[in-house]
Amino acid sequence: MPDVIGIRFKSCGRVYDFEVNGVEVRKGDRVIVESEFGLSIGNVVVGPHKVENPAKDLKKVLRVANEEDLRQKQENEAFERESKAFCLERIMARGLPMRLVCAEVTLDKKRIIFYFTADGRIDFRELVKDLAAKFKTRIEMRQIGVRDKAKLVGGLGLCGKELCCRLFLTSFEPISIKMAKQQDLTLNTGKLSGICGRLMCCLGYEYQNGSPEPSHAPNKKTLPEPAEEFSEAAPEETEPVLTGAVCCDLAPPKESPSPQPGKTAEQQKTDKFKKHKKRRRFRKRFQKNE
Repeated sequence: MPDVIGIRFKSCGRVYDFEVNGVEVRKGDRVIVESEFGLSIGNVVVGPHKVENPAKDLKKVLRVANEEDLRQKQENEAFERESKAFCLERIMARGLPMRLVCAEVTLDKKRIIFYFTADGRIDFRELVKDLAAKFKTRIEMRQIGVRDKAKLVGGLGLCGKELCCRLFLTSFEPISIKMAKQQDLTLNTGKLSGICGRLMCCLGYEYQNGSPEPSHAPNKKTLPEPAEEFSEAAPEETEPVLTGAVCCDLAPPKESPSPQPGKTAEQQKTDKFKKHKKRRRFRKRFQKNE
């Protein structure tokens, strides 16, 4: 059972397993590894642990990053900005229907990866020739989706906070309009879509697959009855006891008809006059028929 650590190369990116290979590392260290792109520097997010029968052959950690490696990474960031500006210039010169997102350089500068978005397939063979002639290294073009673009670029959502995919989401889950319907939200795509143009990832936070109710909804059996929760028992009315008083048998006063709620006295007189007028018309009509 080899000792394995989890390494992340980008913030909120996927965690990859690497074999420790006898190097003393702890969670939070920065290490140098040989990734599929080349020599890269990553952050240790999962400490050393044993793994039985790994799914594939794991690559090994080369060493812990030193000051020279960190300085080289800063120089590469300036080189990335330069390569992105040149690539953008060649895209505009050749009139390619693609939108460049960013450029990434490996630690040893043996490969440059350009990320872009496009509506369809792009023939960028001539563009790659221009880039290879300029930088004298291996060029790789990668087409990504709009959600991945938002994760790389970042921004603010409709809530005013930074995008969830930029803060803590490591992968994208499928989002459907059914999630908004279940939460009784306004079915307006302008309000339910993020800056990427897709349905917001936060619609799935209060939705549980296979359940007609949101995952945050409490169990109905545990809810109290409305009478127990909101109503109060009226105190029992008891007859008052008068001491030192003599009761006399007087007839209770006649109750005057209470005015109809919502109507003034003038309106009630008008209604009474209309009823009287209807009766007179009915009597005259009945007498003619006789």
